[in-house]
Amino acid sequence: MVAYAQGEMTTEELDILFDKAVSDTIKEFEATGSPVVCDGEQTKPSFATYPLDGLDSLAADGIIIPFADGHTRQLPRLTKGPFRYARYAGSYLTRTKKFITRPLKQAVISASAMSLLYPPEPLPDYSRKEFLSDLVQEAVADIRSCFDNDAYQVQIDFTEGRLAVKLDPSRQLLQQFIDLNNQVLSHFSVEERQRIGIHTCPGGDQDSTHSADVDYEELLPMLLTLHAGNFYVQMASEKDPEKALQIIAENLRPNQRIYVGVIDVTSEEIESAETVRDRVLQAAKYIPLAQLGTTDDCGFSPFNDDVVTSRTNAFAKIRARIQGSQLAYEQLK
Repeated sequence: MVAYAQGEMTTEELDILFDKAVSDTIKEFEATGSPVVCDGEQTKPSFATYPLDGLDSLAADGIIIPFADGHTRQLPRLTKGPFRYARYAGSYLTRTKKFITRPLKQAVISASAMSLLYPPEPLPDYSRKEFLSDLVQEAVADIRSCFDNDAYQVQIDFTEGRLAVKLDPSRQLLQQFIDLNNQVLSHFSVEERQRIGIHTCPGGDQDSTHSADVDYEELLPMLLTLHAGNFYVQMASEKDPEKALQIIAENLRPNQRIYVGVIDVTSEEIESAETVRDRVLQAAKYIPLAQLGTTDDCGFSPFNDDVVTSRTNAFAKIRARIQGSQLAYEQLK
């Protein structure tokens, strides 16, 4: 991607590499035994910025997000309207579908994350209200594009949930995020919302986090007011998982399924199947089996320059998740 951006590679050459990366990823993913797979977002510039790639309405000096290890990420800043996505997540599935044989999950960035693009000072001739209206329509189209391209499930990445509490301890910002995302979800039927999920974690970039110091108690009850059927919740790296699981149990609704994180993506240690089994059994004390699933805490490489975790380690961890989940199921069924 860097070589292509610098003009050192043609589009045709990049497409060949993209095909190989996606094909290899899906082959290895399906080999783990996972019933639902994804393409690892191999061809996106990042999980968060794919809708912005190539837009001429952005400046580089947006919000800075600091991580615990000292590194930062910076979002761009919107400079003019109207706001439109440069590309929808469903468009990436045209390539993915050439190689996949199992149900497919695709990730999209949340409307609330994209809302951070609007600057503190109002833009001339483009109010924040107008921006948010445009944003909701674009976020709806982003999700719809995935369903239109045969995605079985769509995961909305809401990693800024916990961060919102850090930025605003009153939780007013978090409530604004919840309300905005619910506006998006209101455009889908009840049946479609059962195929839409919300991912939350405190960040997982270069084996570091941006908001793990925020108590889950500040997020989870409000998180579960989102009108989605599935929730992918970081838990393996959580300091007090029992407390978090109890909060989930107290706020869980009948139509919601919790995919509990059983793989710590910020650690290079490969979990054993037994470790995963024990994490699932712990979660099953609080969450009914019919509403329980497993996932990884976060993506292994959310930005294209995050190379801390090797592909070998990533797939070893995924295999442990599948094997450990099966061990737990055998005990629980």
